[in-house]
Amino acid sequence: MPTHPLVKYLLAGLAGTVAHLLLMFAKDALGVLPGFRPYDEFQRGLSLLVGADVPPFVGWALGFVNGALVWSFVFGRVVRYLPGRAPWEKGLCFASCAWLISGLVFFPLMGRGPFALGLELGLAPAALMAVMLSVYSLALSYAWAALNGRAGAALDADGPARPKSSDHLGRQ
Repeated sequence: MPTHPLVKYLLAGLAGTVAHLLLMFAKDALGVLPGFRPYDEFQRGLSLLVGADVPPFVGWALGFVNGALVWSFVFGRVVRYLPGRAPWEKGLCFASCAWLISGLVFFPLMGRGPFALGLELGLAPAALMAVMLSVYSLALSYAWAALNGRAGAALDADGPARPKSSDHLGRQ
């Protein structure tokens, strides 16, 4: 089992990123919300930011780095402060925070308005974004728990699971 925190960030982030990418491929294959393509929006935002065309692979590569390293590093640093104890609770809380940040900061910065409402697709992009971030964050959280020896246990610290404490009578 890897012990260096950076390796754990990378592996947990890869788990979340793979889950997210599988959902994105399914979305495209099933024709769900074809007018909302987050990676294309990201690429468009990058092009506006740098003032030049950005090749499609740059957006995908940055999305991969963002998911596999940046968000997983943030998760690893804040997991102990997130409400809940189980991986699913921590994961959904993290997804909610990421959803708010994405919807209120990133999409407006890309000129698409809060929660991509500027795309004139109603609330569907915001709902899809919530599902995508939840899938990513749940996979990330469960991978983080497994990498820290906490699969099926409380997830409130970076280190291995501690044995349950007992009271002065030996009860747990």
